[in-house]
Amino acid sequence: MMEGYIKRICDDELKDKLEAFGAVHITGPKWCGKTTTAKQYAKSYIEMQDPDKRESYLETARVKPSNLLVGDNPRLIDEWQIAPNLWDAVRVSVDRRKQEGLYILTGSNSIDREEIMHTGTGRIDALQMYPMSLAETGESTGSISIKQLFQEKHLSDDEHVSKISLDELIFAACRGGWPSSLNKRSDKAKLMIANSYFEGLCREDVTNVDGKKRNETGTRLLLRSYARNVSTIAGNRLILKDIRSNFDMSESSFYEYTEALRKLYIIQDVEAWCPAIRSKTAIQASDKKEFVDPSIAVAALGADPDFFRMDLKTFGFIFETLCIRDLKVYSGALGGRVSYYRDRYGLEADAVLHLQDGRYALIEFKLGSAGIEEGASHLNKIEELVKKYNETEKQVPLRLPDLKLVITGTDYGYEREDGVIVAPIGCLGA
Repeated sequence: MMEGYIKRICDDELKDKLEAFGAVHITGPKWCGKTTTAKQYAKSYIEMQDPDKRESYLETARVKPSNLLVGDNPRLIDEWQIAPNLWDAVRVSVDRRKQEGLYILTGSNSIDREEIMHTGTGRIDALQMYPMSLAETGESTGSISIKQLFQEKHLSDDEHVSKISLDELIFAACRGGWPSSLNKRSDKAKLMIANSYFEGLCREDVTNVDGKKRNETGTRLLLRSYARNVSTIAGNRLILKDIRSNFDMSESSFYEYTEALRKLYIIQDVEAWCPAIRSKTAIQASDKKEFVDPSIAVAALGADPDFFRMDLKTFGFIFETLCIRDLKVYSGALGGRVSYYRDRYGLEADAVLHLQDGRYALIEFKLGSAGIEEGASHLNKIEELVKKYNETEKQVPLRLPDLKLVITGTDYGYEREDGVIVAPIGCLGA
């Protein structure tokens, strides 16, 4: 391992995938650590965006892309999407050599699949990376393991005490999980990383992602409106109306801009979970607005830690974004996928964490202790709905939730008599 490298939770997943597949494609937003992590396992590499070599690399990729694959394996091709035909070159090489762990591809934006000939299924497997979780930055003790919870369905008897105060939690959300922010000496410098990311996103990245010119002001207003509605099921029409109060944006442009931000892995909305426990008309089916990291929402709002210390209600939505980010990181190796449940009767689960094997957890996010009872009540009522459905329906029964969690910003983790586990985000880990 490179000196000073901070181990990421996805490291073990990357090693496993390199043993199983010919190539691994690491995706995720810029600055989240993809290249640094990949270099820990690569024995040779090329960086397609190196300004001194970019043109020669592009010419080689155009004429004979296989030349760029020559080197010790695993060979890292960083920002491969700059020359999209490298994807097919990697796929063909894997087919011919019939070996595992040959290549690692990294990319900060997804590409139009029309630019490649084959998906690479079975040869190139994907690994999603996120900005760092609180466990990776050392701000969570990690004593409450998501994997262990699913295995045992109970909280261990160990003491679970969060070491992160509310002020520190607010700061961590504003700073974000960007690795480069951790080695800065002052808090001011640490906060500047997310703001710089946001500025570059609006000025350059949203256009560079596909070469289509987009207005910087329009991008800022879209992200600001998204941030105002983060962790809610606000409709796209509401966000477009908000933008239009200050900027003339057509509906088609709105969807084009949001698609560009998805390609950059910035916007990552949460889909609705629609089980058969209610009629289809009763369950909210709109996506919940989310960012890949809470700091992007903070930067879009022009806010700072002092702002949220005076407005904890607004911070509650940012807190949810932070929790969803961390849940995705911790459950990555388990095939974790996040949705939410909400119906018109006021019953909700802020998140539903689904694993590949069908297990799932119902989750509520509550910043303070005052909301724990309400959150637990919601989860128990959803569980009762599933039980009643299974008792009355003759179709295939629904699986009961494997876990019921209330994730908090409080100090102590414990298991309630009703089976609901109260888990401070400062104790959560993989």
